[in-house]
Amino acid sequence: MLFGKEHVERYQATDGAEGHDWNGTTALLLTTTGRKSGKRYTTPLIYQRHGDDYLIVASHGGSDIPPDWYLNLQADPEVEVQVLADKFPARARTADREEKPEMWRTMTATWPDYDEYQKKTDREIPIVVLERAS
Repeated sequence: MLFGKEHVERYQATDGAEGHDWNGTTALLLTTTGRKSGKRYTTPLIYQRHGDDYLIVASHGGSDIPPDWYLNLQADPEVEVQVLADKFPARARTADREEKPEMWRTMTATWPDYDEYQKKTDREIPIVVLERAS
């Protein structure tokens, strides 16, 4: 099973033929700009479609601290996304209170552990909506 840097490298080298289908679900690559360093960081993340958009979860395994990629996109919501061979610029936003419950159900249907992660922390785990830039 692929993880971390190796997951990113195999995904990029094979246009997602290796790495898109991951542990019974699907993964995309999210590239953010470091809020302190200005460097580009690419992270493999479980996703689901929501209309024309893509949903990801800033769970960090239920940690009380959000993942770095989420802090980065809060500072700069202009990101790059790769789904299989499709690479595109996108704008990231956190789902609002009204839309989150439906999106949460979508994401827990594909990765039930998200419910367990939420139980581990007092932090409300955000759903991030990736909207393709025109």
